[in-house]
Amino acid sequence: MELYKGIKEVRIDSKGRVFFPACFRRILQLEGESRLLLREDLFKECLVLSPVKNWEEEMNHLDSRLNRYNKEAQEILRDLLIEVKELELDSSGRILIPKDYLQFAKITNTVCFHGMLKTVEVWNPEILRKSKLSREEKRRRVQQLLGSNPLNDNIINY
Repeated sequence: MELYKGIKEVRIDSKGRVFFPACFRRILQLEGESRLLLREDLFKECLVLSPVKNWEEEMNHLDSRLNRYNKEAQEILRDLLIEVKELELDSSGRILIPKDYLQFAKITNTVCFHGMLKTVEVWNPEILRKSKLSREEKRRRVQQLLGSNPLNDNIINY
């Protein structure tokens, strides 16, 4: 499975249609996909696009961890699923992003697609630039999250 990586900035038309970048479309085609699932990100003002197969894997994993007889678990699952929209690439390779999702992410004329391994984030370019960590903060967080984990002993240091 190829992973989504890189950033592509493209214009969005007045109807909310935008060309899904060719480098990301190619990966979708290799996976035999033409449909994407769209949701709001939980932590940032951006949107997340997942190929259907990846979304189903994620939801199966989530479902296996939740107790469906627990009220909070049921409410979280419902809340996560109620926001999901299915999008299909048109014959030109465009997707139509619903207006309420564009408003959530504060997207107007230009959109940034940011490859995030198994998903693609959709950003207002200015918000994405502002959200980038400083070099020092990035180093600190990487060290904190990955540097002292005994499970990472087999990682090759470059």
